[in-house]
Formats: sequence, structure tokens, C-alpha cells
Amino acid sequence: MKAYKLVRLRKDGSLGSLFINRKDRLSIGEWREAEDYPTKGYAHRPGWHCCFKPEAPHLSERDRVWVEVEVDDYKVFKRPESQGG
Repeated sequence: MKAYKLVRLRKDGSLGSLFINRKDRLSIGEWREAEDYPTKGYAHRPGWHCCFKPEAPHLSERDRVWVEVEVDDYKVFKRPESQGG
């Protein structure tokens, strides 16, 4: 399934996670398994988080870009429209 993920665009042009495991660099065209990184101050929600549409009104797009991703073996969670649905 195709989906969309909002990622951080670094000054050097590389991509990274918005909040969890921020030091990791994401590569384009590379398949990655979801990993669990419990982080102090954040709810424990393992897995990759993405949307069916490139919309997340509750998140800023400053220094961030939407990327199209391919996902397999996924779960759908009902989210408020204010968070992209």
C-alpha cells in the first residue's frame, strides 16, 4: 500500500524522523523494518506512522517534507480529522 510520511529535511539535504530516533538518517529507495525506540516524554507507540493522504494539520511543515512510502503488514487506527484522519 502507498502512504505518506512527514519527515524532517536537514540542512545537508538528508531526511530524518520528526521526533523519535532523530539522529537516524532515512534513505530513499531502501526498505526498512519498523523498530521500537521508547523515548522519554513520548507515548509508547511502536512502528512507522504514516497517512493515507499527505495531510497532518496538527504538524508544522516547516523544514519538513512529505515522502511517499510503501507499507506492508500494517494496522489502521482511526484518528481525528484534525490529525489527518
